[in-house]
Amino acid sequence: MRARWHAVLRTPVGAGAGVLLFAILLLAVLAPVLWSDQANAIDTEHLLEGSTAQHLLGTDNLGRDIFYRVLVASRSSILLALIATSIAVFTGLALGCAPMLLGRRAGRLTTSVVNIAVAFPGLLLALFFAVIFGVGAKGAVLAIGFAGAPSFARLAQTLVAGISERDFVAAARIAGVGRFRILLRHVLPNIAEPLVVNATIGAGGALLAFAGLSFLGLGVQPPAYDWGRLMGESLNSIYVHPAAALAPGVAVVIAGLAFNLFGEAVAKGFGVPVLKGARVVPQPETMPAAPVDDDAVLVVRELRVTFPGPVTPVRGISFTIHKGEIVGVVGESGSGKSLTALAVAQLIESPGQVHASELSFLGAPLLGRVPSRSTADARRRLLGTSFAMVFQDPMTSFNPTKRIGVQLAEGAREHQGMSRRQAMARAVDRLRAVRIPTPERRARQYPHEFSGGMRQRAMIGMGLMGSPALIVADEPTTALDVTVQQQVLNLLEAIRTEDEVAVLLISHDITVVAQVCDRVLVMYAGRIVEDLPADELASGARHPYTRALLAAVPDLETPLEEPLAVIPGRPVDPSQFPAGCAFAARCEFAEDRCKTDDPTLTSHGPAHEVACWNPQGAPAWQARYLGHESIRTGRA
Repeated sequence: MRARWHAVLRTPVGAGAGVLLFAILLLAVLAPVLWSDQANAIDTEHLLEGSTAQHLLGTDNLGRDIFYRVLVASRSSILLALIATSIAVFTGLALGCAPMLLGRRAGRLTTSVVNIAVAFPGLLLALFFAVIFGVGAKGAVLAIGFAGAPSFARLAQTLVAGISERDFVAAARIAGVGRFRILLRHVLPNIAEPLVVNATIGAGGALLAFAGLSFLGLGVQPPAYDWGRLMGESLNSIYVHPAAALAPGVAVVIAGLAFNLFGEAVAKGFGVPVLKGARVVPQPETMPAAPVDDDAVLVVRELRVTFPGPVTPVRGISFTIHKGEIVGVVGESGSGKSLTALAVAQLIESPGQVHASELSFLGAPLLGRVPSRSTADARRRLLGTSFAMVFQDPMTSFNPTKRIGVQLAEGAREHQGMSRRQAMARAVDRLRAVRIPTPERRARQYPHEFSGGMRQRAMIGMGLMGSPALIVADEPTTALDVTVQQQVLNLLEAIRTEDEVAVLLISHDITVVAQVCDRVLVMYAGRIVEDLPADELASGARHPYTRALLAAVPDLETPLEEPLAVIPGRPVDPSQFPAGCAFAARCEFAEDRCKTDDPTLTSHGPAHEVACWNPQGAPAWQARYLGHESIRTGRA
C-alpha cells in the first residue's frame, strides 16, 4: 500500500495535486480557528470598500473582510461537499450491489430505477431533491448526495457484474460462501479502486454543485456562509466590486481542480486494501447416507441445462465417475463441456436452469430443495472440502487483491475450523505438494507474481486444501507451453495415484485426453455421442465425429504439402437443433434415417457406447489415408 501511494505522489501531477489538496484540507481545518474573529468583525466605516492594505480583497456591505471570509468559508464548503459525496457513494454502492444480493427480480427493478435516474441531468435532480428536502445546508447536502448516487450506482453495477463472472468468485460459491460475504471479501476489494477514483473526482463536482445551490439561495443560509453564499451576496455589486465575487469563485475552481487532478493521479497508482471477514467455524453435521455403489464419486443421470429462448446447450447426458478414475470430456467449443462441469459444481446461475433425474456427489444429492438448514450446511461443507474446481484461466481464478496463501487458507478456515496460523501452514504445505519452489515465500506473493504454470499449480493446490474426492479440471492446460502442460498433467496423475482422487478433465485436445485419462466422453451438441476407454480411442473410435476429431490432429507423418484436416461445416446452434442426429449435416456417412431419428447411446463392446445409426468399424487413424476428401479439405 505504501509503495503504491509513493507511486501516486512521485508523478508531477500527483505530487502537485497532493500538495494542493493537502493545503486546502489543512486550510479548512485551521482557518475557522485562526481567522473567524477577523472574518466576522463588522466595520461600518469601510462598507463595500475595494482592495486596500488593511483589507486585501475589500469588504462586504457590513464592512467584513472578504479575504478572511473566503478562508473561513473553506471549512463549510469542503465539509458539506465531502458529506454529499459520501452519501452519493454509499447510496450508489448499495443500489449497484443490489442485483447481486437481492436476486433476479429485485435486481432488475433496482437496475431499472437506476437507469431512469441516470437519464436525468444531475443538476435537475439536485434541484428536484432540494425542493423535496427544503432550503438549507441539510437539504442541499441530501439533494446533491442523492443526485450523484445514480452515476455511482451505474458504475458499481458494471463493476460488480464484471467481477461476479470471475472464476475466483465461482470458486467461493463452490465453497459455500454466502452472497454478502462474497461481496465483502471478493467483489468490493476489486472494485474499490475505480470507486475511490470516481469519488475523489466526484468530490470536486459536488463542491461546484453545492456552491451553485448556495449561490441560488437553496444551500447555506445566513448567518452561516460558504463560497457559493459569498458569491451570491456579492452579485449585486459585481460591476463596482468584482473582487468580492471573484475570490470565492477562484476558491471553488482551485479546490475542484485539486480534487480532480488528485483523482486522476490516484487512478494510476492507488492500491486496493484487502477486507477481512469473520471466520465461521463449522459444526459437525450428519451427511446423507452413503450410496449403494461405494465406489461412485459422481453420478449424473439425464442432466439438462436450459436458458430462456429456449436454449438447451446440455441435453440429457449421463455418466458416472468412480474413485481414482480420470474421465476426459472432449469436443468442439459449444458442445456443452464446460456447462456440464458448471452444472455439476452448482454454478449455473439464473436464468439458467439445471435438471437431472439424479445428480449426486459422494451420495449427497446436489439438486432439489434442501429439507433443512443443517442439510444445506452439510452440502455446502461437502462441496467446500471434497469438491475441487480448476478453472481454465488461472489469472482470473485468483483474486488479484489477495495474497496466494490467504486465498488458499480461506477454505480451510471456512470449512475446517482452522485458525489463521493453521490454515496458512496448510496452504504452504499444499503449495509444496503441487511442487511450487520456496512455498513459504510464494504464499506471501500476489497472483501476478506467479508464472502461468505456477498459478495453475497453485489453483490445484487450492483444491487440495481439503480432502477432495473429485477434481474438475476445465481446460487446465490452456495458454501453457507444452512443457508446463505436461507438468500440470503429471501433477494431476500423481494426485490421482497417491490419494485415489477422481478427476473430470475437460479439454479440446483429444490427444492429451487419450494419454492421461482412463475413459473418454465425446460430446457434440450437448450430448455424449461416444463413451469409450481411452486406450481404444486411437484404434477403436466408431462415431464419425470422434474419428473426425482424431483425423484433425496433425502429427509427424502429416504431409506438409496438403491442407490440414478440418471438420466441415459448423457446430449446431443450441437454440435450433435439427431433427435426427445433430452431426448429420457434417457427416459424410449420414443416411436418410440420420436426418429424421435421433440415435441414443448403445453398446458396441465392453465399456464402449456409441450414439450413431452408422458407426464405423475401421480404425480412426485410417481416416487420414483413405481419401476422405471432405475431412481433409473441409468440404461437406
